[in-house]
Amino acid sequence: MNIVISEFMDETAVDALRADFSVIYEPTLVEERSRLLSLAKDADALIVRNRTRVDEALLSAAQRLKVVGRLGVGLDNIDVAACRARAVEVIPASGANAAAVAEYVIGTAMALLRGQYASTDAVIDGEWPRTTLSGGRELGGKTLGLIGCGHIGRLTARLARALGMQVVAYDPALRSDDPALAEIGIRRVELAELLSTSDVVSLHVPLTDKTRALLNRQQLSAMKKGAILVNTARGGIVDEQALVELLTAGHLGGAAIDVFAQEPLPAGSPFAALKGAPNLILTPHVAGVTRESNERVSAMIAERVAEHLSRHRG
Repeated sequence: MNIVISEFMDETAVDALRADFSVIYEPTLVEERSRLLSLAKDADALIVRNRTRVDEALLSAAQRLKVVGRLGVGLDNIDVAACRARAVEVIPASGANAAAVAEYVIGTAMALLRGQYASTDAVIDGEWPRTTLSGGRELGGKTLGLIGCGHIGRLTARLARALGMQVVAYDPALRSDDPALAEIGIRRVELAELLSTSDVVSLHVPLTDKTRALLNRQQLSAMKKGAILVNTARGGIVDEQALVELLTAGHLGGAAIDVFAQEPLPAGSPFAALKGAPNLILTPHVAGVTRESNERVSAMIAERVAEHLSRHRG
């Protein structure tokens, strides 16, 4: 049976698959669409990250396909309904990169609140901007607002609580009697209250018709003055132009953005106006990618894809 892996994966996990299957592993195959379509014709399994579009065209080419392993959790690049119609199993790496994302949220929030970690060059040059950089804020005592309170949101809440933060959450799917609320110390609120009271707002929802542009200009303007926004969820949830304008105006204290409406950023992106800004952290969709999380995600998907194929041998 044949497995095609179109994006990067931990080599140990790839080798484990090679022991029992024929594996084509090319981390840059995602950039060669026509070749991917050709190789998919003999594929019993595909393993992808977030850039490979598992759409109607790819599924039509992959007539033998039985399973798609997703090295991550978001499924917006996979036509799940079309997979289901073809009896193709879709397996995400649920929970395997949660720790990496939670640490990213807390780490970037601390850096943006403190605002003191971009002074290295100035200090080397003999400058001493101590007075300028003495207005940083501490994380302890601040309020973290979670928009979405699933596994990653709850792990983020645990880290925040350990550092002395208060945590509130808005999630229509969150029941008022959910034991996590009391166990972790999360207060369930409506979106308006979360935005107006949170010092740090972190997004943990998928991109759907309901969440697209969830944080539009009106909602971003309703955020507490000086608040920090962290988006590790999906691009398209935040109005990027409005975010840049509110950062420029000083209404928001900072933002850490790991996901974008278009990836990589196109020429003329709204963020170009803030190049070099000390209160903006932009990263290329890597919040959930660390050495350790890549090993966990890859091992989980390799094991589950192998199990699925083994059940369908012959």
